Amino acid sequence: MCRHTDSSISPWLSIVGIGEDGWSGLTPSARSAVENADYLMGGARHLAMLPGVDGQRRERWPSPLLDGIDGLCARRGSPVTVLATGDPFWFGVGATLARYIAPEEMAVFPQPSAFSWAAARLGWALQHVHCVSAHGRDLAALRPYLHDGRRLLLLSWDASTPDAVARMLCEAGFEGSRMTVLEHLGGDKERALSAIAAEWSYRDIAALNMVAVDCVAGEHARSIPRTAGRAEALFAHDGQISKAEVRAVVLSLLAPGRGERLWDIGAGSGAVGIEWMLADPANRTIAVEARAERASGVAGNAERLGVPALACIHGQAPEALADLEAPDAIFIGGGLTVDGLLAHCLARLVGRPRTRLVATSVTVEGDAVLAEAMQRHGGSLRRIAIERAEPLGRLTGWAPARPITIWCWSGAC
Repeated sequence: MCRHTDSSISPWLSIVGIGEDGWSGLTPSARSAVENADYLMGGARHLAMLPGVDGQRRERWPSPLLDGIDGLCARRGSPVTVLATGDPFWFGVGATLARYIAPEEMAVFPQPSAFSWAAARLGWALQHVHCVSAHGRDLAALRPYLHDGRRLLLLSWDASTPDAVARMLCEAGFEGSRMTVLEHLGGDKERALSAIAAEWSYRDIAALNMVAVDCVAGEHARSIPRTAGRAEALFAHDGQISKAEVRAVVLSLLAPGRGERLWDIGAGSGAVGIEWMLADPANRTIAVEARAERASGVAGNAERLGVPALACIHGQAPEALADLEAPDAIFIGGGLTVDGLLAHCLARLVGRPRTRLVATSVTVEGDAVLAEAMQRHGGSLRRIAIERAEPLGRLTGWAPARPITIWCWSGAC
């Protein structure tokens, strides 16, 4: 691919956003960028909106889209125009192009995005709305945002998306939420369809649509809490899951940032890796689990809790770690006493800034490994004991859980 910066090159690539009103909705400068281009690339729908230009070469975006990037870059220095939907940098092609072409080489002519149109039609303050796209994304990722009173705008994948959203809302206990589907926003075929999720029955919906959801939690709604240390009952497990209180401490020590990758080794139910991803939608987890049934359970938990992009590997660490992308943080919740595991993990982190490792133990042997690690590498060591009230005959008593030893190390140590 072709990213480079050359200050001597003037903007040669124009990115023109087009709305449903087509050519008539473009500004004079955007029209000029289209008319003066030697080469024009866009989707079939957008190309059909434009008048012809003598001598201009036009092509449709290939599939996959990235296959067209090198062809664009090969024309660097001559006038090229790319067509986009609405605002090219709001779930649009602009962000993709900016990974390969420097911004000073581009001139961008945005139009109002579908999100802006939808907010205007509904009277919603856009800054208080959660906006998401279903294009090429698993709809399960919407699940963490279902909270009473929250407003969502979802750019649909196709005409089937509204039905899928209605089913998800009902399954999560949000059947009373009002859905509004807005078709062809900003064009002469614009239409709005509205009903509560439990009564959604519209058919013949346009493929180009936006789904607005005004969330209303029902009596049995199951919202995913926004903070770490979520209840064990949210996760399917066979008993191999850290207590919620322990997970809250572990996540605070792992300190998830934005766009960071975690290795969750000995994942069990996958709870720590899932909570890492719930901390920020740009975060990623690679979970490693030696037992096949648990690895399958990790994937199921990730789907139900709205982080379907979590990657789960069925394998034994450290062998399973050999070809993985480098992590920003590592959690070792199982397999601590396996020869070479801790050393391998540290080797993947040492020398890189802002990396960290958290490991837990409930055994004497594991505690010995952590004590030696602290002596050799530094970091901090702590122990947590948790007791929960449980019935004791006709009364209530305290039931202690196994104490947890936690070693935390960072690249700053």
